[in-house]
Amino acid sequence: MSTPHPLVSAEFAKPPFFVGVDLGGTSVKVGVVDDWGRPLARLSIPTQSENGPEDATARMGRAVTDAIAEAGLEPGAVARVGLGSPGTMDIPNGMLVAPVNLKGWDNYPIRDRLSHFCGLSVTFANDAAAAAYGEYWVGSGQAFHSMVLLTLGTGIGCGIIIGDLSIDGENSHGAECGHIIINDAEDARMCGCGRRGHLEAYASATAVVKRTQEGLDAGRASSLVKRVGRGDPLTPKVVAEEAAAGDAFSLQIVLDTAKYLGVGITTLLHTIDPNGVLLAGAMTFGGNDAELGRLFLARIKEEVQRRAFALLAERITIDFASLGADAGFIGAAGLARLAHQRAAGSL
Repeated sequence: MSTPHPLVSAEFAKPPFFVGVDLGGTSVKVGVVDDWGRPLARLSIPTQSENGPEDATARMGRAVTDAIAEAGLEPGAVARVGLGSPGTMDIPNGMLVAPVNLKGWDNYPIRDRLSHFCGLSVTFANDAAAAAYGEYWVGSGQAFHSMVLLTLGTGIGCGIIIGDLSIDGENSHGAECGHIIINDAEDARMCGCGRRGHLEAYASATAVVKRTQEGLDAGRASSLVKRVGRGDPLTPKVVAEEAAAGDAFSLQIVLDTAKYLGVGITTLLHTIDPNGVLLAGAMTFGGNDAELGRLFLARIKEEVQRRAFALLAERITIDFASLGADAGFIGAAGLARLAHQRAAGSL
């Protein structure tokens, strides 16, 4: 499991400084980083989305100020703020359009309102794109010129970085790779977006639970029956625990998830041809630190080897991300840093 980056003191940090804000449906992570991407301070506040976007954005503004003070900096030392948010969004205009996890926040000018509340210019980005840039800048993607980050959780988020460019698309819907089609059958699994056959419908945490429940309902023998029978909720974590303990059905669920991801990643290789693909999020089955995580990754690579052009399969690096929960705010700060450099004419 990845651990938070150690904090560096203002005395040893390299200016200018940037603040990253990672907005989620449950919590908001805020961090201050230096010009080398090292965090000086981090904090978290509840989103409390039910109170509406203006209330939450005002508290985010105060959290930015608090984080700057916690870092031991004067507000004037911070060049810019970066905000990563879940979609859907209009990035050029700084608007949340219809975010699924933030009910009632439709058509809200969040970039400019956060700027109003914190008194600093704000760069706006998709949250997965921000996390991808964090990994590209100071995480597992530092050796790459181009990379894809897939975040495995309730859904599947994605960010694509080529050079210093985040691929946001003409309509701010670039890198929606959780919705690439891996099954075109009329009875393919239904995705949460309302369309069939998408990668997210097969390889997200939601899909893992659904596929597992279907197997149990069909009478598959599994130690999960006992777990569920005693009241444990069926989650990917529980499936992983039983797989690691030797349950064949649970292991098959994990390996099938890897297969589906391998199919999706092959499409990305043939579309983008990146240096690397990184996997992040809550559902990496322990990552490189766990035998199950290593099996999961090996199965993904096996599927890519089987399906992709030989040259691409040979040269691609597929691995787990390393920044963990810090990726979003570090990457948002990094995108703010890019905007600051461009404004200053240094890029």
